[in-house]
Amino acid sequence: MTRLFGAWRDASELIAEGAARREKVPVEELTRYDPAPDRPDPVATVEATNVDRVAELIPLRYERMAESPFTFLRGAAAVMAADIADGPSSGYVGHVCGDAHASNFGLYASPERRQIMDVNDFDETVQGPWEWDLKRLVASLLVAARSSGLPEAAGRAAARDCASGYRAALAELAGMSLFEGHCMTTSHETLEQIDMKDLTETFDRVRKKARKNTSRRAAERFAKRPNVDEWHFVAEPPVLTHIPDAERAAALAGLDTYGETLAEEMRWLLSRYTVADVAHRIVGLGSVGLRSYVVLLHGNGDEALILQAKQARPSAFARYVAAGPYRHEGQRVVHGQRWMQTVSDVLLGWTTVDGRPFLVRQFRDMKGSIDPSTLKAGQLDDYARVVGVVLARAHAQSIDPRVLHGYCALDGAAFDEAFARFAVRYADQTEADHARFCTDLGRLLAQ
Repeated sequence: MTRLFGAWRDASELIAEGAARREKVPVEELTRYDPAPDRPDPVATVEATNVDRVAELIPLRYERMAESPFTFLRGAAAVMAADIADGPSSGYVGHVCGDAHASNFGLYASPERRQIMDVNDFDETVQGPWEWDLKRLVASLLVAARSSGLPEAAGRAAARDCASGYRAALAELAGMSLFEGHCMTTSHETLEQIDMKDLTETFDRVRKKARKNTSRRAAERFAKRPNVDEWHFVAEPPVLTHIPDAERAAALAGLDTYGETLAEEMRWLLSRYTVADVAHRIVGLGSVGLRSYVVLLHGNGDEALILQAKQARPSAFARYVAAGPYRHEGQRVVHGQRWMQTVSDVLLGWTTVDGRPFLVRQFRDMKGSIDPSTLKAGQLDDYARVVGVVLARAHAQSIDPRVLHGYCALDGAAFDEAFARFAVRYADQTEADHARFCTDLGRLLAQ
């Protein structure tokens, strides 16, 4: 039997351990990016990720990725994974998002109906070095800035201040009680403590809109009740489409298995609902072409609840890390999410549909997000600090924040600048990859 409690260590000892690791693996080495001479062809890497996608939807994926270097970066997690996985490592490993670009943060409802801001996409989650996430985040901020025509200095400042926000959050967590630090959520109240004056108006608008983003509102938008008591989805091809009866039956059979992954009280609650309709709905950008079902449930009176069952595949980082404890890809995603979020969707679970692994969650539950590629310079800088703070808190759930603080705090300005330099180098790489992708787009669409 593994012992639960370990030997007590003073915080200063753990911080010193992190500082010693920084001396051993300097941040300048950690953030170095030099493309390998035999770097895989980025277009071929993207094509390889089409395995088991719905063939008819692959052209839509390509078109969305081609819109800008930022959309290409969002859809090309496998490309960046190959570029950074074999680089220098801090050696501090925990649960990481694996796809922590700047659009994968947002608002959602906690079980007690508070709005929380956190990492919100875990398709690529693995147990890996924390710096993988921070590298993808700072690079995405600079690419977003360039894609929206902001000055280079604004994008670089956003990347630098993101790293600074990451450090600041770790410093705070390192001084808190272990239990309080673990339970701290990034709510509206805690966000108010961050200097985000340029972003406040935009954030408040998104927050208010997200509070109305419920299953009932989604049902009113995507469904109707033609002479019957229950809602039914209205097709909007290619985004929302009806599915054959056999596919519907397979999806519903998967939901029975999904129930076994929930807490008993949640299974009992869901048993009071009735299935009104099932459809296929495209989501995201990198996920376009993967199977994604929306299940419309009829509750009390005219209440509607919508679940989403989304196909889960191996992480883009799977080949670069040791095999994890989860043999089901949906289970991997769910457990990664639970590890990194202080509070998660109470209906989060996993299942298998027609032999494929899926994760299941609420479709819309006060969800909202900010598109970083639409922000002005000051707004992007504020947003960068916020997501840096959020990412640090998420990493601190599985990596001791005291050792991370020790690593990051040693000459903090140098830490911030090193990640900003990485962002510049990888933004250059992304723009070159995007140009290559656009050159090949005609061939790709003709396949």
